Amino acid sequence: MPFRSKQTLETWIDDFRTTREGGALISVLVQDGADGADTGLVIVPLRNDSTEIYLQPVAVGDPRWSISFGARSEDSELTAAELHGLAAELLVAASLCQFLEEKSIGHEEHQDDEQAENVPA
Repeated sequence: MPFRSKQTLETWIDDFRTTREGGALISVLVQDGADGADTGLVIVPLRNDSTEIYLQPVAVGDPRWSISFGARSEDSELTAAELHGLAAELLVAASLCQFLEEKSIGHEEHQDDEQAENVPA
């Protein structure tokens, strides 16, 4: 069954950073899918807000990605300059989501492929 491993996503994030401005703080975490597969979770921390953005595949084998905003413990008050900064960060997150969707189209990786790579020869 096709999926996107943490290793694959880290490579894609590196590609994103070399082709676009921004994204230095983006990271990838292991996320266990429903069938135990490492489906990957991409974290975009925000400097201009007290939350993070999470990007993850909609479903294993589906090229679409969803964007979620982490919960905030309090209201945000921003200056105009801070709001412009937040808008720029949101644009990076939207561009990254589109980039990941484009990379996911036709991507074939199987859980067995990753397990084989991790077995010593």
